[in-house]
Amino acid sequence: MGQTATAVIDPAPLGGAPPRKAIAMTRAVRVLSLYEGFFAGGARILHSDVVAGLHAGGGQEHSILSLTSAARRDASLQHAHDDTRFQTLRDGGVRIDTFDRVAGDQPVTPESFSAAELAHAAALIADADIVLSLKEQPLSLIVALQRAGMLPDRPTAACLHRSDPTHSGPALGWLVDAGASGAVTATISCAESTSLAYTRAGVATTHAWVIDNGIDTRRFRPGTRAERRGIRESLGIPETAPVVLLAARFDAMKDPGLFLDAVARHSRRHPGAHYVLCGSGMTHRNPGFSALVTAAGLDAGVALHALGLREDMPALYRIADVVALTSAFGEASPLCLAEGAASGAIPVTTDVGDAARVVAGIGLVTPRDADAIAAAWHEALSHRMELRSAAISSRARLDRRRMVGDYRGAIEELVLPEVLAA
Repeated sequence: MGQTATAVIDPAPLGGAPPRKAIAMTRAVRVLSLYEGFFAGGARILHSDVVAGLHAGGGQEHSILSLTSAARRDASLQHAHDDTRFQTLRDGGVRIDTFDRVAGDQPVTPESFSAAELAHAAALIADADIVLSLKEQPLSLIVALQRAGMLPDRPTAACLHRSDPTHSGPALGWLVDAGASGAVTATISCAESTSLAYTRAGVATTHAWVIDNGIDTRRFRPGTRAERRGIRESLGIPETAPVVLLAARFDAMKDPGLFLDAVARHSRRHPGAHYVLCGSGMTHRNPGFSALVTAAGLDAGVALHALGLREDMPALYRIADVVALTSAFGEASPLCLAEGAASGAIPVTTDVGDAARVVAGIGLVTPRDADAIAAAWHEALSHRMELRSAAISSRARLDRRRMVGDYRGAIEELVLPEVLAA
């Protein structure tokens, strides 16, 4: 590929894994990430953290191609240029290209792309050393390029963030086919449950990694008493009131109806508690959300704060006593549990994906039953001092620097054979 490189041996990393080869190159490794679009969601936050960390860390030069410039999700239209991840990456020097289409109306299928879009994408891939696909949806582009005979020969890794791939629609088929043809050469899963689920679904690639999620513990940290008081005052929440937080978009996967049913039961036992919901569509302006509130039988006396999409999540986690997750399916390694724990909130979750492993020793796992969930919130609040201390003590293992380093190693291992063969 035109670069000079030599292979050297790194010392064995922590944990006793065998030593791996590293790359000494005369220029940075060029990495292109494919996004379905820029919109609110844990996978986009996580992958954008990886891209930003690797681009700033030296040795790699990252760029992004988004298949859309806006997304219609959870009763809202989200423009890429308004997204915090988009702005942060661009400000950090990451080049971002977008196609002029809206995500969410229909899947972006291999037949959707124009000749001009395929030509532009082929040029961007040819200029890269490796391609990362954020989840399987952007692989429609890889399939389209391969069908057209326009796909450059570059290693491609699909970065997977579900524990139930059957809910990815036609994208699962694109991934299976691309793995079988060799167009996708690797998977990078964020959880053991994810890797196992995709293997069972028929995905086979030459390489497969599991890299646990990590978060920015500089942003997600416990608040001072003054900070917590100020944030609570801004929302009309008394300083001593228990707060249960659900940070999730309005989606069947997250099961907001189950959360609201649990609120109805918990609030009868804790009439002074406050319940905060934030995420795309989690607002009374969304008729679907309002219908669930009515169905749960919540009256005006319940302190329910439906805040919708927010960009101040670190502040909201700092005022929470419990960070809840009531998901029904599809979760892998939920970021909200780690972000809440690092901020001093007690994670209470249903048993989805790797959630039980994430909260082991610092939180509670509950059946998907409103009475059981309300009882688990009560237990968490009854033991909040010791559980909060355990959650804060977990910050080191939750930090994203380990995750970014693991991604760096995976990228180098995929690129190395191409470099040595050049």
